Amino acid sequence: MTDSSIGSRIASALALAAAVAACAQPAFSADPPAFDGGRALEHVRAVVGFGPRPPGSAAAEDTRRYIKAQMAAIGVQVSEQAFEAKTPIGLVKMVNVRAAIPGARPERIILAGHYDTKLFREFRFVGANDAGSSTALLIEMARVLKARKNPWTIELLFIDGEEAFVDWYLGDDNRYGSRHYVQEAKRAGDLARVKAMILVDMIGDRDLVIKRETTSTAWLTDVIWSTAKALGHGSTFVAESFAVEDDHIPFLNAGVPAVDIIDLEYPPWHTAEDTLDKVSARSMEVVGRVLTAALPKIESRLLGPTAR
Repeated sequence: MTDSSIGSRIASALALAAAVAACAQPAFSADPPAFDGGRALEHVRAVVGFGPRPPGSAAAEDTRRYIKAQMAAIGVQVSEQAFEAKTPIGLVKMVNVRAAIPGARPERIILAGHYDTKLFREFRFVGANDAGSSTALLIEMARVLKARKNPWTIELLFIDGEEAFVDWYLGDDNRYGSRHYVQEAKRAGDLARVKAMILVDMIGDRDLVIKRETTSTAWLTDVIWSTAKALGHGSTFVAESFAVEDDHIPFLNAGVPAVDIIDLEYPPWHTAEDTLDKVSARSMEVVGRVLTAALPKIESRLLGPTAR
């Protein structure tokens, strides 16, 4: 691909970011705007347009530029947490993107998802669902939550380096960004300010079925699943359970209440078929609206003495 075509691709994506943000509602409102799956799908389209996005790639940088442009347009402050990770293929530069929406209290609730794609050399993997959908959901959640009165600070955490380079079970070849985030929070004496972590991963499947993840904090899971049922989404957030290792585990290991919202029963997972046409605006909207409705209950629970 030529430099001019790359520049044109980035310019087009940034123009799309500006167009989507132009309709945002950043001013405070007692009734914040509803999560819009159509907007989220446009963010997936933009991110997929950058191509494969493994850590350290130019496309990963393009994605960060897009995230930062969108946050700036909404009026959300962003910082980057850059680090070098030791991987089976050598040192790789990675960057977590942190977007903060101030609340009445400095302690924070983290909404997180990874934005990197798994490195495949044998085929082109654009990861529309994994991890375009989580990236898009966080961007749209920023628009919703920026216009809300937040009792706790909300941090939208775009995690780099979730995927393994060679083998997830080969040493620590996984979750580079989330492990680094927790390590740095411990080092800075800041971890106690993280009151809860909500992780989204692969939530754009057209046939979305999200099971209860058994290692997740029980009360957080209960709040989200009961909210989904009350909203009529019990067929999406189902009672069946399973266990999965994901970016919530480093937080759980550090004593932070955390929950993983993930649909692993996705046939195109880690194949060249994980493309935009497999992603549903409605699926992302269901997840976004459930989380928005569950947030006041989570915040209320965190004010009590038994949150952890």
